[in-house]
Amino acid sequence: MTFEWNIRETTERQERQARELSEKLNISPVLTAHLVRHNITTESAAKCFFHPALNDLINPFLMKDMDQAVDRLNDAIGRKERILVFGDYDVDGCTAVALVYKFINQFYSNIEYHIPDRYNEGYGVSKANIDYAAQHGISLIIILDCGIKAISEIAYAKSLGIDFIICDHHTPDEVLPDAVAILDPKREDDAYPFKHLCGCGVGFKFMQAFAKNNGIPFAKLLTLLDLCALSIAADLVEVTDENRILAFHGLKKLNQNPSVGIKALVDICGLAGHEITMNDIVFKIGPRLNASGRIESGKMSVDLLLQKDYNKAMEIAKHIDAYNDQRRDIDRHMTEEANNIVSKLEKKEHSSCIVIYDEDWNKGVIGIIASRLTELYFKPTVVLTRDGEFACGSARSAGGFDIYEAIKNCRDLLVNFGGHTYACGLTIRWDDREQFAQMFQAYVEQHIGDIKLYPTLNVDAIINFSDINKRLLHDLKRFSPFGPGNPKPVFATERVFDFGTSKVVGREQEHIKLELVDSNSPTVVNGIAFGQSSAARYIKSKRSFDIAYTIEENIYKKGNVQLQIEDIHRNENDKED
Repeated sequence: MTFEWNIRETTERQERQARELSEKLNISPVLTAHLVRHNITTESAAKCFFHPALNDLINPFLMKDMDQAVDRLNDAIGRKERILVFGDYDVDGCTAVALVYKFINQFYSNIEYHIPDRYNEGYGVSKANIDYAAQHGISLIIILDCGIKAISEIAYAKSLGIDFIICDHHTPDEVLPDAVAILDPKREDDAYPFKHLCGCGVGFKFMQAFAKNNGIPFAKLLTLLDLCALSIAADLVEVTDENRILAFHGLKKLNQNPSVGIKALVDICGLAGHEITMNDIVFKIGPRLNASGRIESGKMSVDLLLQKDYNKAMEIAKHIDAYNDQRRDIDRHMTEEANNIVSKLEKKEHSSCIVIYDEDWNKGVIGIIASRLTELYFKPTVVLTRDGEFACGSARSAGGFDIYEAIKNCRDLLVNFGGHTYACGLTIRWDDREQFAQMFQAYVEQHIGDIKLYPTLNVDAIINFSDINKRLLHDLKRFSPFGPGNPKPVFATERVFDFGTSKVVGREQEHIKLELVDSNSPTVVNGIAFGQSSAARYIKSKRSFDIAYTIEENIYKKGNVQLQIEDIHRNENDKED
């Protein structure tokens, strides 16, 4: 995919601030400009950014309903009530359930956990789950990463004498469920200062408040931070403010002393001995934790995260790894089918969105397919599959378009839906799928406005290869953890040439291993361009080209610099030698 590059501009004032910070911090002005663009303009603010402190975590009791939530949990423990910890089947839900269960279980044993089966129970809490709770004497359910729209289910539970504490981060409707407490920073009536917690993050804040109320040392919470790092990375929430603190210390725990279950997962991913980053979670650990919920049952992921015996944990990790292989095969087949459908539609007519469906597609993988199509076509996308008389769907945004509002506009046809600006899940009647597609498309056409429906790559600075060295790599590492809200800086170098040794690599010859020089210095720089082998012939023609890239550490040669090429722009006016 070729991107349009957006070269970030800096004002004279920002350049002055970047130079001042560079002198005070002894860091390249290329990097301090990145700080300034994120409104970090003083030495003290920069030091807080580079050294996120757990003491700076927000008081959990600032979140609306936190007092009620803690009081109800205290009452349940005091009265020896049976408690159920319940959550979604994705990484965020599974880590949230593991975190809350693990913490409470240190002090109280009359507690169990459950992750619903995607295929037999569906998303969120169901009447069947509540009937199970009633039959087994459960009087308090702590629901994580879902529940904010479970109005009828929670009303039914209340009629049976079962209370709910909701810990969610999805956008609420105007009407809220009748729960004892609803912890969700996205509530309009909630003044909590950080709105971008994931479900596991809300669960952590609940446990932080519970610990504070009961005089439990904060150190007891530190063992849970690796779970927070997993959820923040995998759920793609903003890595700023409180999330940055949790992710920073969570990665430290994950790298230095992970829990037994996570250690097994790290080993099965082939990451042992490497410094694990947010990217490793997004592309290696997260997909495996998700795979059990996509193929079989998400409960297996929680079982793994709670496991105390390494050998048993490794057995579960191997099962999860096999599920991930199976998921990849299904993903590959469905992506090919979906691409065929979309390419035919594109030939017939141009539209600002994509809505496709197939009654045989696996509903555990449609979210991945929606993401792939969005990346490929850069349009708001909905992918639907059949589940009896219903169609289950996943929607993904493009270009910052608010997909939640687009889905919400079709609510007359919705049986259920939930999510946020960038991603949603939905259920409609199967027979309404074409009407839904028309209604969704009409809304997108009307509201897409000036949003660019083509991929844009933000480039932080244009530099020469002579600017790249081990010191720059060292300083760049201090900006981590990276993610939404704190993206890894992207640089560009113009008029670069193949040194003569670049080659196509990969099982399907889909990548390019590069050795490059630029026109301003003799420095030879190594790089890898994933999935861009179509540019290999041009590169070998000895003509110049421009590259946009991130600066990485070579995992095989620690301390050495390697470029990860994000995009290649050909200089077509250059003549071949």
